[in-house]
Amino acid sequence: MTESCVTWLYAVAFDVGQDNHLATEVTGVTGVAGETVHVVKETCLAGFVGSVPAKDFGEQELHHHLQDRGRLEEAARAHHEVICTVGLQRNIVPFHFATIYQDDDRVRSLLAERRTDFVSALDRAAGRREWGVKAYAAPRVPEHHAARAARAGDGADRAEQIHDALRDFAVETAQLPPEDARPAGYKGSVILNSSYLVPDIRAEEFTAEVDALRERFPDVRMELAGPWPAYSFTARDVSPVLLW
Repeated sequence: MTESCVTWLYAVAFDVGQDNHLATEVTGVTGVAGETVHVVKETCLAGFVGSVPAKDFGEQELHHHLQDRGRLEEAARAHHEVICTVGLQRNIVPFHFATIYQDDDRVRSLLAERRTDFVSALDRAAGRREWGVKAYAAPRVPEHHAARAARAGDGADRAEQIHDALRDFAVETAQLPPEDARPAGYKGSVILNSSYLVPDIRAEEFTAEVDALRERFPDVRMELAGPWPAYSFTARDVSPVLLW
């Protein structure tokens, strides 16, 4: 008996056409359930998807399946790896973790119904990648409350200066939630958590500016991540309604 499956959507890209046809499977990477990632096509678009077991990833079962932290982390890594592999050679719209449809036909319906939105998002992201920058103010020794309050403005000012310098290299920026994901054992506070959509031709300038800002603000710890497909800059235009 064939196992019942649902369809996990990783990304959407342009179908490059008959003369240089897009492969029907993605090699070198497997999906969140260890499945082969394959392609479904509709008009000028291609969706990169995986068939995953309904018993683990169905509408009701998914929440329980991902309560296991180990499984969640493994699946999140696999999802990201598929997106990075697919996005290495082509412009894509990446989808958030756990975007699931009843079957491949439902994905084809999505591609047809949202064609204009996908084309717009793909055009905007073409030749550009997302970079993430987090900045942490160094921890300070205990001090008088008034002095500490005055210093709080310093962190905001440094964050603004860093952001202003980096956005000169980006066509779009996104402020992310100030999550407290500090390095292990680090006591400083998060002052900046932003993403930048940077043209590929300016990527070296952008990373060099991050290095220059590290020297300019030695009391600020800066983390640079990327380049990634444009997660933060395409999702708002193509957020799907799940078609179970």
